[in-house]
Amino acid sequence: MAFDYSKLRGRIVERFGTQEAFAKALGMSTKTLSSKMGNKIYFRQDEINHALDLLEIDFSEAREYFFTPKVQQVELCNKEATA
Repeated sequence: MAFDYSKLRGRIVERFGTQEAFAKALGMSTKTLSSKMGNKIYFRQDEINHALDLLEIDFSEAREYFFTPKVQQVELCNKEATA
């Protein structure tokens, strides 16, 4: 399953300015963060917890930032065709 990290990206820019600065604060390479946000590899639980702390996001909001399913274009086209 792919996740939509657009809200996470926005919060990163608000708090850190760049993904590079955020990756450094998380203790990972920019390439690793990019792979995670590109749905190539998943975030580990400890990384999510650390990110929530760094970004000052309440745990109750974690789902919005890390677990929003990405809607594929095919699904959108099918929904529009049946409407």
